[in-house]
Amino acid sequence: MARQPARASSGRYVSRLTGGTLAVIMAGGRGERLKDLTAHRCKPATPFGGKFRIIDFVLSNCVNSGIRQISILTQYKAQSLIQHVQRGWSYLRGEFGEFVETIPAQQQIGPVWYRGTADAVHQNIDLMLSHRPKHVLVLAGDHIYKMDYGPMIAYHVEKGADITVGVVEVPVSESRNFGVLTATEWNRVTKFSEKPAVPDTLPGRPDAILASMGIYVFNTRLLESMLAEDAADDSSAHDFGKNILPKAIGNNLQVFAYPFQDVKTRAQSYWRDVGTIDAYYDANLELVHVKPELNIYDQDWPIWTYQVQQPPAKFILDEDTRRGTAINSMVSGGCIISGAIVRESLLFSDVRVDERTNIQRSVVLPHVEIGSGCTVHSAILDEGCAIPDDMSIGVDRDADSKRFHVTEKGVVLVTVDMLRNLPA
Repeated sequence: MARQPARASSGRYVSRLTGGTLAVIMAGGRGERLKDLTAHRCKPATPFGGKFRIIDFVLSNCVNSGIRQISILTQYKAQSLIQHVQRGWSYLRGEFGEFVETIPAQQQIGPVWYRGTADAVHQNIDLMLSHRPKHVLVLAGDHIYKMDYGPMIAYHVEKGADITVGVVEVPVSESRNFGVLTATEWNRVTKFSEKPAVPDTLPGRPDAILASMGIYVFNTRLLESMLAEDAADDSSAHDFGKNILPKAIGNNLQVFAYPFQDVKTRAQSYWRDVGTIDAYYDANLELVHVKPELNIYDQDWPIWTYQVQQPPAKFILDEDTRRGTAINSMVSGGCIISGAIVRESLLFSDVRVDERTNIQRSVVLPHVEIGSGCTVHSAILDEGCAIPDDMSIGVDRDADSKRFHVTEKGVVLVTVDMLRNLPA
């Protein structure tokens, strides 16, 4: 990958660029690979990391980068997302031109809902142009990472790019989950393939590909014209990856890749697509490690969110078989561990665990109640679950498969609906 320009680190220069940028967050995804976790919520609204929602990471990136004009495009089961944004992200000052606005699908151009990511932006382009941005930063709202967008926008300007795509290196085995780019030594993109079966690999590295992060910087007028042209094409899927980028490359526009790397070490920075249950589970449990790759305790780059005021977590009882304990775990506010043992697990807020229960390597979402004498191993307990006394989860795979959803790696997903459907 080419070296990033030194000028990109100039604070005043970058702040001028971010101040003139509108961020558009695509938050309408169903998250179908998350199965029942997104039965009642869209993927960006899914809880993550003990107290956050997935969308909090991209929103925090925007605010921390100095981008204070943010539009969130919603569509699928968006109520919990809209409510979260209203409660937690309403502190920006409108009198200074700052905002975080949620835009529902409104059939702006006729009796059709969003037909693809590009169409979602096209249907709202007039709203975006009313803010007169010089650049539009299109962002996926369903990834976990910390990124300063300022240097990327500066890179876009200094390259004289028409479009800049944020990229990461991923194993070639995962190519069917990503848009795959082919680029020159100087990061000029020569090919873009959406989820190819046989991808182009990195030069000299047949085990790795260059994958799109779903992050694009556009010059505003170019974006407007390309979306209008795409909307008039009935054969198009109206998608950035499938249509907009390949056509831009085919028309010889200046499309560049921006490697998401540590500016000093050149090492690839943390980025996770938590699009499957296994990936979601792994990314959450990584946080309980001694030194996790994602540092959510970083005061220089805080992750902002809305949270209900909760009392501190409490651990009670101190007998040999009834001792409230959490080891190598994260326990959020409002939790009460009463005579139970929690190991290598992540508990969200307001979780109750009763005596003689053992929880190991599990992710427990908010407002879950776990009865006495339970065993919970390698599981995700969805928000609001009430686990009855003496239930075992993650011990007998065959039994779990009949009651709950079990992944290929053996992670057991338990939801309220599944518990309701259990035989009496």
